[in-house]
Parts: sequence; C-alpha cells; structure tokens
Amino acid sequence: MKTTVEKLTPTRVKLNISVTPDELKPSITHAYEHIGSQVNIPGFRKGKIPPQLIDQRVGREEVLNHAVSDGLDKFYRQAVTEEGIRVLGRPEADIKTWPEVKDFSGDLELTVEVDVRPEFTLPKLDGLKLTVDAVEVSADDVKDELDALRSRFGTLVTVERPAKKGDFAQLDLVAKIGDTEVDSATSISYEVGSGELIEGIDEALDSLSAGESTTFESVLLGGDHEGETALISVTLLAVKERELPEADDDFAQIASQFDTIKELKADIKEQVERSKAFGQGAQARDQIVDELLKSVEIPVPPKLVEDEVHRHLENENRLEDDVHRAEVTESSEKTFRTQILLDSIVEQEEVKVTQNELTTYLVQGAAQYGMEPGEFIQVLDKNGQIPGMIAEVARVKALAVVLDKAKVVDSKGKDVDVSAFTATALGGEGDDSEEITAASIQGTNDGHEHGAAKDGHGRKPGHEHYGHDHK
Repeated sequence: MKTTVEKLTPTRVKLNISVTPDELKPSITHAYEHIGSQVNIPGFRKGKIPPQLIDQRVGREEVLNHAVSDGLDKFYRQAVTEEGIRVLGRPEADIKTWPEVKDFSGDLELTVEVDVRPEFTLPKLDGLKLTVDAVEVSADDVKDELDALRSRFGTLVTVERPAKKGDFAQLDLVAKIGDTEVDSATSISYEVGSGELIEGIDEALDSLSAGESTTFESVLLGGDHEGETALISVTLLAVKERELPEADDDFAQIASQFDTIKELKADIKEQVERSKAFGQGAQARDQIVDELLKSVEIPVPPKLVEDEVHRHLENENRLEDDVHRAEVTESSEKTFRTQILLDSIVEQEEVKVTQNELTTYLVQGAAQYGMEPGEFIQVLDKNGQIPGMIAEVARVKALAVVLDKAKVVDSKGKDVDVSAFTATALGGEGDDSEEITAASIQGTNDGHEHGAAKDGHGRKPGHEHYGHDHK
C-alpha cells in the first residue's frame, strides 16, 4: 500500500492511498463469505455458495462495494500508523479510482481528509514560577471541622418553632398537574436548605411551622411527567434540629483516638493544614496550564470546536443563544489547546499509565455516573473510548510532571512543597503494575481523546463512518 500525505492547513491533512489488488483480495474474500451467508440459493447451504453464483445473483459490483467498504477503515488506519499521523477528528473519505469490476484488477485509489494535531514547539518546562495562596488555618476553620464531626454524633430533637435552614423537616408532598394528582410522598425527612429535593421547596418551608401547609410550582425531576411544571402541596408534619454533643474530653474519647479535646483540636488543625497545602498543589496545577498556553500558539481544528459547541448547546437546548455560543466556543478552544499541549508533554516526557492507575480512574468515573464499574467499562469499551480514558490519565500525570519541575511560592514569598500533590497525581511510589504507553495509542485514536462530540447520527467517537459514492 502506498500513501502520500498532503498538508492542507496546520490542522488538516489529505492522505492519498493506493491499494493494490493483492492488498484488497482479503476484503474481496470476506465480501463473498459475508454475502454468501446472507442469500438463499436452492441446493446450497448458506456460507457454501460458490463465488460464481454470487456474481450471478448479486453482481460483482455489489461484491466490490462490500469489499471496499469493509477494507476502508483498515487501509485508513494502516496509512495513519505508517505515516505517524496524530489524528484528532473523524476522517472524510472519497474513492477516486475503483478496481475493474470484471476481474477486480487495478488499484483502489482513495483520499482521506482528517483533522490532525498541529506541529508546534513545546515551551520550556523547567523554571516556571507559580504563586499560590498562603496556608492560614484560623480558629473558625478548626471550629467548622469540629462542628462537622460533632454533627455526625448529633441527635434529632423535635422543636416547636418555624423551620429554618439546617433543620430536618418531616413532610408530606403532593404534586398535581391541573386537577390530576401525578405523584406524592408521605412522612419524608428533608434537611432544609440542602437543595436536594425539588426546586422551590426551601423557600416554601422557610418560616413554616408544624401542622401548616403551602403550595408552590416546580418542574418535576422524574417519573412519567419529568420536565413538566406541577403544583406542589407541602405539609410540614414536624420540625427537628440536630442537637450536638458538647465539645469536651468525653466527646474526644468517643469520636477519636484522643483523650482530650485539646489533642483532638490540634489534630484537626493539622488535618486542615494538610488539606490546604494539598489545595496549593491544585492551585499551582491550574496555573501551569495558563502559563504554558501563554507562551505557545496552538491552532485548533475549527470543525472539532464547531462539533463540540453544537453538541453542548444542543444538549442544553440553547442552539439559538449566540452569547452562550461565544462563551462555549472560547471554553472549547481552550480545552482542546490544553489537551493538545498535554499530549505533547506526554510524548516528550515519556509519561506512562499503569493498569492500576487506569482502573482507579475508571472506578472513579463509574461512581460519578452512578454506575457499576464493570458496566461503565463495558459502555466505554463498546464505544471505543478506553484509549481516551488512558489519554486523560496521562494528561493528569503530565501536569504533575511539569508541576514537579516548577518553583512554587505562596503569597508571602515562602517556598511551597507540592511533592505530596504530585506524588498523588503520579500514582505514588511502588506501583509496579503493567504499564500502558499512553503516547503509543495516539495517532490511532481517531479523535477518541479529543472528540467529545457525537456525529449527526448520535454516534460516539470511535465509530467512524465514511461517505463515498458507490460505483
């Protein structure tokens, strides 16, 4: 197979691919086998029909069409691999010359246009200086954490007063659309002000006392009438507040390994300090991207951005919102530039992803979507998105690599040690599980790691479909 590459723009190339009859032959054989398993010819079992009969019944032209369609993806991927093309988007194929129908002689010649990762020089990664907020632990910080711990050991006590934020309300709810009751719930417990029930409930409960009722309108969040506006009737049955235990030595002994409340508070202060120090690492990480993007020009394929913006606005039903479109366009362009930048760092720094790291990332992703890890992984695998997950882990690690090279100081000029943060991002010490080379999958992903948008038929990245005219 012969391939030449024509650079159309900094982010798009045309592949001119020539496939010989010998290279197309396996696809021809597969076409006969597949068609033979689909047609019925008296006297022959499916799959055992001679090619000559298939030629008579179906036609060699259909066999050739089937063979080319079958081999198109394979030829494209082979060309991409051989030429070292770093693909970002979906390919668009056009068949220029077909083999002869009578004997399948002559080369198959096709062109494929596809968006690619632009070439650019990475900025210097050493010597970046970043300034983060200084770590300051106040008495209020310690009190808030101590109160949160006390609340875990608190008890609910009924009070005779109007409900307020933080109370636990016992409720009856009835939802009606017109005169029809569409949903109801009895004696449910809800923390006022948490915003975890239905929009408008917190305002309705504010200052309401036990035994009182009120109504408000809200959009239903589930059931057969999801998305419809209903009239919600709420009856407050009881108001309860959480009674917290005293913050004394007895509590310290119950809630921790410490004997005194003084020791417990000292430990809480250390925990808050560690948490804020970890936050300094996250703040520095976020700054790194902006600093690097300032120092390098990275063009982004316009179609890639356009598809992502359209997908985003379509999901929000805001396709006609030009102001929001501009905001999403700017955000999407930065996201893609960041991904391209980090992918280049992954290659330069030879960042590796281990099986354990990938598994951890997928388990966390499953939790975010409320899915079982096995089910989540099956969905990703079916849609060809596992390589994209590997790339995401590699990008996280690439950021940690750059952060490890930077000089980080706080707002008071004090050096900040972010090693704990980078160690977490890099997977820590002693992870000797099998390594996956994230860089090795790039160039064959066809947009898996960059293309969040689906195509016009709702297909997810990794399911490329080529458009060409059949002979």
